Amino acid sequence: MKPIISVVGRSNSGKTTLLERLVPEIRRRGYSVAVIKHHVNGFDLDREGKDSWRISKAGADAVVLASPGKLALLQNMDGELSPDEIAERYLKDVDLVFTEGFKSLDKPKIELFRADLGEGRIPSNEEPIAFVSNDEKLPATPSFRCEEISALANFIEKEILGRCSNGESGIR
Repeated sequence: MKPIISVVGRSNSGKTTLLERLVPEIRRRGYSVAVIKHHVNGFDLDREGKDSWRISKAGADAVVLASPGKLALLQNMDGELSPDEIAERYLKDVDLVFTEGFKSLDKPKIELFRADLGEGRIPSNEEPIAFVSNDEKLPATPSFRCEEISALANFIEKEILGRCSNGESGIR
């Protein structure tokens, strides 16, 4: 199975900002990366009147938008695919998948925690593998400050990808 890490946290905790900083650092180390963004209430990339929207409304089960350097698949679904199913079907050529959201997913989680939001941690049955916070480091689980992207990438590389930048084997 492809390694999947869920980045979770309260609304406006900085999940996207963390990924914006972490993805380039992981890629700099030679890994390919994908991100699956969870939208609880659904989404629509198509705009009414556009050709892809018209073809979809005409009954196409899927529409692919292709251009130099970019491809998008708009596929009608009866239900929601799990991140594992998405990775297996569409992300075969990447080394690591991050999800943003998917709080209840049974995958390793990095939780963003900001005391200034005043909402506390996300309720969960399992501890995250790491915390990221703009506040003081949290005591138990490995924790990183928001600016410690390289240290967080080292942790992911060792614990999830099973390698270290210096070539040593990781724990997993």
